Amino acid sequence: MPIIRVEQVSKAFQVDGRVFYALDRVSMEARQREFVSIVGPSGCGKSTLLNLVAGLLDPDDGEIALQGDRSAPRLGRVGYMPQRDGLLPWRRLLDNLTLGPEIMGRDVAIARERARSLLPLFGLEGFERSYAHELSGGMRQRAALLRTLLCEQEVVLLDEPLGALDALTRRTMRDWLLDIWERFERTMVFVTHDVDEAVLLSDRIYVMSPRPGRIVSEITVDLSRPRGEGLLGQPSFISYRDEILNTLRESSA
Repeated sequence: MPIIRVEQVSKAFQVDGRVFYALDRVSMEARQREFVSIVGPSGCGKSTLLNLVAGLLDPDDGEIALQGDRSAPRLGRVGYMPQRDGLLPWRRLLDNLTLGPEIMGRDVAIARERARSLLPLFGLEGFERSYAHELSGGMRQRAALLRTLLCEQEVVLLDEPLGALDALTRRTMRDWLLDIWERFERTMVFVTHDVDEAVLLSDRIYVMSPRPGRIVSEITVDLSRPRGEGLLGQPSFISYRDEILNTLRESSA
């Protein structure tokens, strides 16, 4: 049974008195410990889809099930890392990391100890008392992901977590993210504009059309793991990339 199942979901918004259709009959799923990416042009509803899965929005039509349950509230049942790191500027790093468990009513002392034990793995050791403005872009993104993982949810939604980073930092972070996914064995759903990134990271990729967003292709990435940046020039990798780019072009025509 898929841990996430989205079935024929549609969503519209009202903007300045006009109806704005974001998603149209979208169906997708993610299985346990799977890395799934969603690729599509700007404004196609990728972030809206994550907000629906996370329970921040409800669909107008269709159903969303987490772990096979369509009726239970979704809010608070997944870890969600939005596009911006969202670190609170008045909190030191360790206090930012434990914000999720604190809001969820868990033992903050235990969460702090867990956070301290993971700081070296996330490249944040020695920065426990730093404020957000004292951290580099890559460090802030790693901190945001650690904060999400400390919520200890089986499903983690990532909305373009690497989009604001420079090219060199982004390449390093991709390898690091793969390592984190393999270590923590979470189900990850990852939104990105970067086709190379999607192929490198994913088990499966959903390609979306321009607004209103529809799923126009589902691609299984049959590349062996572990993976690294050296794959980018391999013929098999290029074939997947070209397939996705062609699908994007055709859906935009």
